[in-house]
Amino acid sequence: MRYGNHNTAYKPLTFVVGLILYVFLFVPGLSAQIPDIPEVPKKPKSETSVYDEIGLLNASQKAALERKLLNYADSTSTQIVVVAIGSTNGQEIGYYATHWAHKWGIGQEDKDNGVLIVVAKDDRKMTIRTGYGLEHLLTDALSRRIIEKVMVPNFKNGDFYGGLDEATDVMIQIFAGEYDQTDEEKSSNLPIIIFIIALILFFILISRQSGKPKGGRRLLDDDFFGHIILSGNGRSSGHGGSWGGFGGGSSGGGFSGGFGGGGFGGGGASGGW
Repeated sequence: MRYGNHNTAYKPLTFVVGLILYVFLFVPGLSAQIPDIPEVPKKPKSETSVYDEIGLLNASQKAALERKLLNYADSTSTQIVVVAIGSTNGQEIGYYATHWAHKWGIGQEDKDNGVLIVVAKDDRKMTIRTGYGLEHLLTDALSRRIIEKVMVPNFKNGDFYGGLDEATDVMIQIFAGEYDQTDEEKSSNLPIIIFIIALILFFILISRQSGKPKGGRRLLDDDFFGHIILSGNGRSSGHGGSWGGFGGGSSGGGFSGGFGGGGFGGGGASGGW
């Protein structure tokens, strides 16, 4: 399917990017506000593919999904992890999950091939976060499509297992090159790339303008970009420390060798039901 002039679609995006640059560069003091990084649970000693501290899935469903994802990880090294929680306690779920995935190091360090799916049942929200090495395959547009076309309909019917099982099946097909993108999905990736480039330029500009605060600590230290990319605007969600439900899965051994140190930078999509 052919669409009209794509340049008209970029005009709102250009306006938004320009507005962001203007506000952060010319509004006094705004560039000095660094958001807090949310706390996440400590990495469990026994690492596996499904963590369900709230009983979203029954025992047989959890075991089946866990076994499928463990077998996939063993055969491909790509780690897809599913986490079910009650609430993010006010944290934006996408930022929270990205920091969580990066902190745990889901995926392999040399491939960054991890995926984290977080479902916050009480918030009625879910998110898919994609490691650096998989962003060209599982694009933001595809992640959004999986949420809207697969997860949301199943979740609305109370079928959480069906939504997660089907969603991970689609991801596996995508990584195997067996899923065909629609024209709409392919064309929707370009504005995202333009926006990311604009953000990078913005960070470079404000880093050149920033000095040192009174305390002597550099305003833009090595963690600044991690703060911006990985955190939300609120305080810690209070999930720090280890969770009782994160002591390992039914497989006993978790992933072979555990999480490998994969990196995440914000790729993915979020939604609600």
